[in-house]
Amino acid sequence: MMMLPPVRLGSGNPVVDRRADYAEGLAEAGEFAAAADLMAQSLEMVPDWVPGWFRRAEWALAAGDRDAAIAAWDEVLRRDPEDHFGASVRLELLRPVPVAETMPPAFVRALYDQYAPKFEVSLVEALGYRGPEMIRDVLLAEGRSQFARVMDLGCGTGLLGAVMRPHAGWLEGCDLSPEMLKRAAEKGVYDALSEANIATLQAAQGGYDLVTAADVFIYIGALERVVGWAAASLVPGGVLAFSVEELAEGLGEFRLMPSCRFAHSAGYLTRLLGEAGFATPRVVSTQLRQDRGTPVPALIVTAVRAEATVRRQNDGEDMAAV
Repeated sequence: MMMLPPVRLGSGNPVVDRRADYAEGLAEAGEFAAAADLMAQSLEMVPDWVPGWFRRAEWALAAGDRDAAIAAWDEVLRRDPEDHFGASVRLELLRPVPVAETMPPAFVRALYDQYAPKFEVSLVEALGYRGPEMIRDVLLAEGRSQFARVMDLGCGTGLLGAVMRPHAGWLEGCDLSPEMLKRAAEKGVYDALSEANIATLQAAQGGYDLVTAADVFIYIGALERVVGWAAASLVPGGVLAFSVEELAEGLGEFRLMPSCRFAHSAGYLTRLLGEAGFATPRVVSTQLRQDRGTPVPALIVTAVRAEATVRRQNDGEDMAAV
């Protein structure tokens, strides 16, 4: 998925906007240093224009001026602490080994709100995405075809919901992006939809028979909390089914990739699910989509909640309730 194109959000100053358009032209011609310098001059007139600072950082980095890029992204964060444009993600990728554990929620929300109108065309038609169908097929291959209550985490426009509707008695979805939820509602396949950050959900009272997450954990990284939520929210014998991008073994548990998405190792997922009280998971290696013409290695994971979850102390908090 592409990052936000921030400069197209106008500065409110016609002179600066004309200069920004000219700078865009310079950048398109490969004159990144000149574009960055012109933007720097423009920002003297509108120092609080966050998209302009972001674009200056991009062009400075493209021109090989790493220090100027870092300084500009720092300015973005100083003026926009919630980080709607993902400056902290870009800064993280400049580390020798990224250590971030999640994405800024404001950035993910803004990204998907903007992406919503073209989401399905871009993802399914252009990139050949088949994550929902693959998750369903793995469940069916395991002999699991009907679920009384299903929660679709990060439901987006409802691609997975449409696939799972024939297999769900009650189908619920949640997502961080209001614009994505609007399009999910238009499909008419969900019994309930809600706006929520899946990284901070409270355990469900009624319990679900199936919790799904198709291409959602790529924006979380550290999955302890959400896996703990699933363990507490599933009925005994309930299933957690999700997809992630695959991180090769030996490179750590998870890592922020140059694509600005997290990849996870099979070993990390297996260990984490076991600690949360799931039976030995099934991990299937596959390819969910293309990225710049190259298949993206991925994993489809299913795990069954045991009769009782285990407790694990993590920074003083239980990972899942018994």
